[in-house]
Amino acid sequence: MFFNKSKNKIAVLGAGSFGSALAIALSEKSDVVLWGNNPEIMKEINTQRTNKFYLENAIFPKNITATIDIEIIKEVNTVIFAVPSSATREVAIKAKQFINKNAIVVSAAKGLEETTGFRMSQVLSSILSNPVVVISGPSHAEELAVGVPTSVVAASEKIKYAEIIQKEFSSKILRIYSAKDVIGVELGGVLKNIIAIAAGINRGLGLGVNSQAALITRGLVEIVRFGTAMKAKKETFLGLSGIGDLIVTATSDLSRNWRLGYKIGKGKSLEEALSEMKMVCEGVKTTQVVYPIALKKRIEMPITEQIYKVLFERKDPKQAVKDLMTRSLKEERII
Repeated sequence: MFFNKSKNKIAVLGAGSFGSALAIALSEKSDVVLWGNNPEIMKEINTQRTNKFYLENAIFPKNITATIDIEIIKEVNTVIFAVPSSATREVAIKAKQFINKNAIVVSAAKGLEETTGFRMSQVLSSILSNPVVVISGPSHAEELAVGVPTSVVAASEKIKYAEIIQKEFSSKILRIYSAKDVIGVELGGVLKNIIAIAAGINRGLGLGVNSQAALITRGLVEIVRFGTAMKAKKETFLGLSGIGDLIVTATSDLSRNWRLGYKIGKGKSLEEALSEMKMVCEGVKTTQVVYPIALKKRIEMPITEQIYKVLFERKDPKQAVKDLMTRSLKEERII
């Protein structure tokens, strides 16, 4: 691959919707290599400058090169993992021998590993010796890819690495804030997917904005409860990676988790709804991982509980709403 010597060099692993959108956004300031495992999509990006399967309206600038050869990451100093959470460990193991020892690794996936419950930064750190930065926030790929102004948070336990990514990634369409609360930033992006499924079910059932507002508000309470139990800072969830990401995911039909919930609210089973989705719905596995942890740690998460029962125990969504509304009455508390 030919790199322009005057530009930064970035690799994005994962040519799905968000990986592709990130590559496009970052190409304004950097040369980008986009790695994926589908030769046809890689060829389309290189020859047609499109990725119609994932991003119908996006055009890829010429300084983005798509490849199925992961060895190319030897040439870059920033490697972004934008593969689904279920594939992060596998791709990290594959990439390990090629990653420059001085490179910063960036995690962009919003999920938990099913077998371990690890956040993606924990998965990456268990395999790679490089510093890891997490990016999260309200960032629908469909909008980012066509230049809609977007703001997210970059977090690292050593703030200097977050600040490096902040400077490298920020542009006229992408504004990056820096933070140290990796746990909070990461869990905000993870847990909002559960509430997005609930919000989609709410709309699919034909319920209105009153119940939607209640779901989002009380959903945020559950996110804060779980996050602080995992040693995150409560205030992090009032920022872009918390309430910001929750709002965009729980109110927009661009959200795959919202669309999944909508289909279920309309009467489809989980299997039927998933079969109609192009992309991975991280909220399904997230619910499967989070709910048992909440039970074990006695974290009160009634919305998450009902979504778990709807998804995995075939509970009627209408009954789930009824059960949420008729729980014992309480004083309103955040945690």
